[in-house]
Amino acid sequence: MAAYVTGLSTGLALIVAIGAQNAYVLRQGIRREHVGLIVAICAVSDVLLIAVGTLGIGALVTRAPALLEVLRWGGVAYLVWFAATALRSAAGGGSLAAAAGSERVSARRAGLLAASLTYLNPHVYLDTVVMVGNLANQQGALRWAFAGGAGTASIGWFTGLGYGARALAPVLDRPATWRVVDVGVGLVMLAVAARLALGG
Repeated sequence: MAAYVTGLSTGLALIVAIGAQNAYVLRQGIRREHVGLIVAICAVSDVLLIAVGTLGIGALVTRAPALLEVLRWGGVAYLVWFAATALRSAAGGGSLAAAAGSERVSARRAGLLAASLTYLNPHVYLDTVVMVGNLANQQGALRWAFAGGAGTASIGWFTGLGYGARALAPVLDRPATWRVVDVGVGLVMLAVAARLALGG
């Protein structure tokens, strides 16, 4: 259960950040336009990439145990960088502009844009395949519990963001709200980095 909860909190910390993908899901949610399709593409893609990371890195670690140390310290460095980025964003006080436009788009176009914002974004691979895969394999036999927690975080976040967008839009568009979110993300990332560095 602890591995699942750690995966859940790590997954949320990685995904809850101002970015093109989240802005697009929120925008389409506000417009109530192809929300189910977009949420499904983003959530299923995250789950698949997390599984690939957990499988791929797990196999590499099994064959080359020394690689675990390289991955561990690479993960620590990435988490500290991620935390610094989030805290810098909090200091800057950005907001999530998600203004609803008037032009409606087809389901095909909306789905293609959601897929491109997912698969053409290098940070998606760093976060899901590399980072979550790395952290999952630090859990040993509980790697799939951790991966399950991270996948649940993605499904819950995209579903909540897409379907709760209209109600949450006034709050989510305030710079103060995103300062709180970014500070929380930064602190969680630092905590996970410390635990990883200490081998916990």
